[in-house]
Amino acid sequence: MAVPRSLLHNLKGLPVRRTCIPPAACATRAFHASPAPHDMVAPPDPVSHMRPIIYDDPPTEVPEGTYVRHPYSLSEFQFQEGSTGALSLGDNELQFKISRQQLDTLHQNFWFDSNTRFYAAKESVLGSLPETATALDKEEALSEFYKQWVMQEKECTDAYTAEWRTRNAQIIALSARVEFAKLKSRLFPSPASS
Repeated sequence: MAVPRSLLHNLKGLPVRRTCIPPAACATRAFHASPAPHDMVAPPDPVSHMRPIIYDDPPTEVPEGTYVRHPYSLSEFQFQEGSTGALSLGDNELQFKISRQQLDTLHQNFWFDSNTRFYAAKESVLGSLPETATALDKEEALSEFYKQWVMQEKECTDAYTAEWRTRNAQIIALSARVEFAKLKSRLFPSPASS
């Protein structure tokens, strides 16, 4: 609905008053005009049944005059002489993001491979049954197949689980270092940045 021009002209000198209930809503809206970044979970993969995470990381800020870091694992490289041996916030953050992606890839690939082999073996067992097999015969064959599959895959699954737990612990430690460095930089800003 359009407001007639004559009314707008008559309102020109009047003060405009915002009505927000509660009043704090007006103030907070100005600061949070855009949605906060957050990770999203995608639909499950049809084979691995894993739901990939779509990370919504803000780009890492690189101060002017510094070189952009390479996208490889920082543990592959030695520190130069005279270095303190400590990684900067950007290095830790980059290593955290790379490690997180590598863990997601390990997880997806393991379950994709495992489920692909599982479904092929299951179809092989069902295909080897005669067409006259009853539902009970199929159930018994699948029961035996499941038992054999778990015993056959135990070593591989245990190795995967150990690797996943180790990498997950490393990612938690990296995440803690990144968050601690961010907190430290907020509490004690460096003289160059002020």
